[in-house]
Amino acid sequence: MSTQYLTVDPAPQAPAYDPQEMAQGLGWGLMIFLAPLLYELDALLDKRLVRTLVQSVEAILTFRDRINGLLLSELGGYLDQMGSAAAGTKRLSRLLHAPGWAAALIERFLWQHADQRVREWKQQDQEGLVLWDGSVWEKPESLKSEGLGPVQSSKARRLTHIKPGYYTPPGRPICVPGLHWISLLLVGRNIEQGPALLVAMRWWTSRGVWASWVRDEECKLLRQVVQVWGRLVVHVFDRGYASSVWLGALSAFAVRFVLRWRHDYQLVDAQGQTRLAWKIVQGKRAWGKGRPLWDARRRNHVQASVFACPVTHPDFPRWQLWLVVGRRQGGTPWYLLTNEPIETEEQAWAVVLAYARRWQIELAWRNCKSELGMQSPRVWGWQERLKLLGIATLAYAFLLHLLSPAFGPLRLWLLRYACHRTGRHARLAHEPLPRLRLALSRLWLEHPPAFSRRQAGAS
Repeated sequence: MSTQYLTVDPAPQAPAYDPQEMAQGLGWGLMIFLAPLLYELDALLDKRLVRTLVQSVEAILTFRDRINGLLLSELGGYLDQMGSAAAGTKRLSRLLHAPGWAAALIERFLWQHADQRVREWKQQDQEGLVLWDGSVWEKPESLKSEGLGPVQSSKARRLTHIKPGYYTPPGRPICVPGLHWISLLLVGRNIEQGPALLVAMRWWTSRGVWASWVRDEECKLLRQVVQVWGRLVVHVFDRGYASSVWLGALSAFAVRFVLRWRHDYQLVDAQGQTRLAWKIVQGKRAWGKGRPLWDARRRNHVQASVFACPVTHPDFPRWQLWLVVGRRQGGTPWYLLTNEPIETEEQAWAVVLAYARRWQIELAWRNCKSELGMQSPRVWGWQERLKLLGIATLAYAFLLHLLSPAFGPLRLWLLRYACHRTGRHARLAHEPLPRLRLALSRLWLEHPPAFSRRQAGAS
């Protein structure tokens, strides 16, 4: 066939596999991935509850519904074969209400999985980046569930954003019942180091018996990371962490960090003058000739340049910091504050590229909220809700696990067999996680894995 009229490159030929065998193999892959957690739960719970946990993760991956994805009645219908939804819902409810375990076991399992990756990078003289970000878990229709507190609705802020040619929305923030949400993601400095790993997802509230404060929860996570990894990793923060209070915490724990600083916040320049960040670098020429930088949001290359200068913070005059400015064509500059020594252009670019990797955690929010439906649970109890959200994080962690290079041929076959796309954008995506889950869902609906109770009703 002639290829002179093709608008995209021909797709690589996927290997020929038997769908039934591949479905069973992926099922065993899920079991192997969860094995350390299952061994620990087996000593605490009845084996039937442990089996229900594995089946629940498989059901979450199979049942794709953003609105009803984590409803117990809906998941119960996917746990069992047709006509046994009530029994599946009852078994899932028993698992969540079992007093012998807590959601902290799932978080510890994720930490151990990420710690293994960091130790491997240390042996290979490679560094890891810990991406920090916060969001909210919204339940606007709920009032009586335990632990709910006021949160600013990110969905309402997005929907009421001013759009040219349309009405001007109200400027007052919209608050709804919900929970605060903190996530940590582990990535490598280079794509060759593998896909992102989920380190922790933690939910907290500002009201009621479990009330807490944002800096308390963040410092708990920071202390835990320092105890496990010390200075083996570099912490990457967005502008929401730009404050004197958080800088004090970073100084106390002596961590390596890259923090996006606000351009209208003050710093002390090399001459000892307290000025706004943008005025310190105003008129300063960039180092070198610049280089093309990949814009992950707009998916194109933009010409960028870098400049760095030593600064200090007014509240920490003896702490030497560096202000790295990344300028890009057609975009606002990045003002990055770091305690990493910057003496060469390459060291400055390393800071800019480290912050560029932060977009991975934005993809995590999109996948968890839109793809896995983590805002859909209707569970009244606080501990039971955390358990269900923990089970959903296991499903997301397994999807990230399937993005490893070792599963490359499997992903190619799965996407071509169960979720074929012809568009160039879809085919050239480095981490097509939504498509991967859709393909896995279709495969397991057609060929349920051996541990699934739907296997009895499969044709």
